[in-house]
Amino acid sequence: MRIAEELGVPATIVVYLKTPPDAATLAEIIAKLQDPVTDLVRRDANFAKLGLTDADVATADQVIAVLVKHKALLQRPVVVTPTAALIGRPKERISELLRPYA
Repeated sequence: MRIAEELGVPATIVVYLKTPPDAATLAEIIAKLQDPVTDLVRRDANFAKLGLTDADVATADQVIAVLVKHKALLQRPVVVTPTAALIGRPKERISELLRPYA
């Protein structure tokens, strides 16, 4: 959010744990995503605890299914514009994506 403010770009923050994206929204994000779709899934202790492996999130459909069922596994931040989406790590990528909107 701070990067958007610094650039003067209006931004809407979606608190994904309170308002998780549904399957259709995830599909829209994936269609714009500049990163590999599998990068949308956090590979953390929860991922391992759930018994998931990379094979479980190898395709867009699998990623959508996993994220709808386990919203906490959504990698963040995800920055979405009308034409593109990316995972905002490192944060410098956010500036590059938003600069044309400034």
